[in-house]
Amino acid sequence: MATLVKLFKKYQSQIAYLFFGGVTTVVNIVVFAVANSWWHWNYQVANILAWLLSVLVAYITNKLWVFSSHAKGFRENMREITSFFGFRILTLLFEVVILFVGITLLHGNNILVKIIDQVIVIVSNYFFSKWYIFKTNDFD
Repeated sequence: MATLVKLFKKYQSQIAYLFFGGVTTVVNIVVFAVANSWWHWNYQVANILAWLLSVLVAYITNKLWVFSSHAKGFRENMREITSFFGFRILTLLFEVVILFVGITLLHGNNILVKIIDQVIVIVSNYFFSKWYIFKTNDFD
């Protein structure tokens, strides 16, 4: 049991990231599916709505529970928010390209392409968060 506790403490941020990344991914895919399949929105428009809502969920959960950010003051918090949303915009560009290639060029299933896209985005977002956004914390 002590070994499990030690492993949990060592990998706590990775475990939390996986859990809350899963929550964020579910939000993203469900919003995308509803907007694209039920409301018949263009897949890129549906993707942007899904991105907006999931990034809000991601910021709150990453700040509070994954990386336990202790940013103090307006300037430090603005740097964190700007970095977070800036890197998320970068991965939104990944998404736009992946969805275009997968759906428009390769005629793949919208939801399946979206799921593949999310795997790439989750990995990218973790490293951006760990190395750049919440870098003041020790999460090794």
